[in-house]
Amino acid sequence: MLRPFQRESDIGQYYPFPHVDPSDIRDTVAFFGGMTMRTILSFCQGLPEKTFAPGEVLLAEGGRERILYILLEGEVEVLKGDFQVNTVSEPGAIFGEISVLLDIPHMATVKTLTPSRAYVVERAGEFLQSHTDIAYQLARLLAQRLHGVTTYLVDLKSQFEDQKDHLGMVDEVLETLVHQQAEECTPGSDRDPNTTI
Repeated sequence: MLRPFQRESDIGQYYPFPHVDPSDIRDTVAFFGGMTMRTILSFCQGLPEKTFAPGEVLLAEGGRERILYILLEGEVEVLKGDFQVNTVSEPGAIFGEISVLLDIPHMATVKTLTPSRAYVVERAGEFLQSHTDIAYQLARLLAQRLHGVTTYLVDLKSQFEDQKDHLGMVDEVLETLVHQQAEECTPGSDRDPNTTI
């Protein structure tokens, strides 16, 4: 459930911003995602494994390794620039899938926090096309994530739809995102053509 809080802007005024308790979304996705991750692990038996020391980078933001990592044990952090977006220790968690599926550079860096072990899938696009059982489970996992984010965005949209200031734009932006159809994906924007974001 979203809860409003106040944040001071650069000009000293206060604006309401939504606050979501990450556990609200994480608990929902973990309940369904945990089952999917265990299923994914069951299909990965026999894939090559690699062990990583703490501090090793699996995927570098902006890179194009075309590799999937499926976590077996350990803990990794996901970094956008220097900002830690998340830490993950759930066996079966997959990293690199967005880059592989959309043929774009990695959107974040994945780095080990503890000694870790993962399945390594090279030429991941070809692998997913030939291993439909894993591709299906990955699609389920991505659909669960999308459902959690969409639920959050709908709640956010309802909070700001009647705003008359710049926050009212949130409603328009979210409306566009919710109804966006699959097109060729090009990272970056008109303001910032950096394709590594």
